[in-house]
Amino acid sequence: MDSRRPVVVRTQTELVLRRFLRHRAAVTSLGVLLVVVLFAFAGPLLWRYGYADITDDLSQPPSATHPFGTDQIGHDTFAQVMRGTQQSVKIALAIALIGTVFGALWGAIAGLHRGRLDLIMMRLVDVVLTLPSIAVAAAVAAQGVGQSRWWAIAVVLGALTWPYVSRVVRGVVLALREQEFVEAARALGAGNTRIVLRHLLPNALGPIIVTATLTIATGILGEAALSFLGVGVQAPDTSLGLLVSINKDAVNTRPWLFYFPGLFIIAVALTVNFIGDGLRDAFDPKQTRVRA
Repeated sequence: MDSRRPVVVRTQTELVLRRFLRHRAAVTSLGVLLVVVLFAFAGPLLWRYGYADITDDLSQPPSATHPFGTDQIGHDTFAQVMRGTQQSVKIALAIALIGTVFGALWGAIAGLHRGRLDLIMMRLVDVVLTLPSIAVAAAVAAQGVGQSRWWAIAVVLGALTWPYVSRVVRGVVLALREQEFVEAARALGAGNTRIVLRHLLPNALGPIIVTATLTIATGILGEAALSFLGVGVQAPDTSLGLLVSINKDAVNTRPWLFYFPGLFIIAVALTVNFIGDGLRDAFDPKQTRVRA
């Protein structure tokens, strides 16, 4: 008598969810990231101070009244870190959205057509990849594009991240275009636009989601770098990179001004990377069955 447990066939969504939940680092990171997001977006509604409020407590260390201390002007660092995290997360998400949407479409079109069009499109990708992203973004932002406008910074950085997504999607589409469902769609009269949007991109969703997740981490570090260089978010607004930049000289005298925003940059970047690793494992097509 066969004593082995039966193999249960599950839907793709169930398989992905089960594999992701088994990735402890990814699940823990997802929880931490949700707490950080709530801190950034819900915290300002509940906290007694605004990020631009000036108190009478100057250069105070962390206390019950000011958990992250205050700066030399009297700004509550707790409120400023909330605002900085909010702006940095918004920019990173916008970068990922812009880079993923444009890059996925570019890669899908190149992979579907191949030939001369593919050659031209991918050589353009190679040209963009050779550009030093931070240097180019800093040069553009220095011309006034990013003056206190987070969306402008997101557009600049998003325009420099799409090639990474396009390469991943093109590789997936090169394999998908030979599948029978694509040939069937052509036989039924589907045009290239419908094939890309209704057949190729949905079937490449796993790698796209993973790449988009990792792009968020790249975006938050890119925004921090630009703000640290003084060409990102500008006062009176703030971001995590700007807080680190303006307080870098206070690291020995008022370390709370430097380390708290720095820790949030690290926390967001690390958690997003771990989530990306978990999603990559969850979408692994080699794992198709789970035993009951």
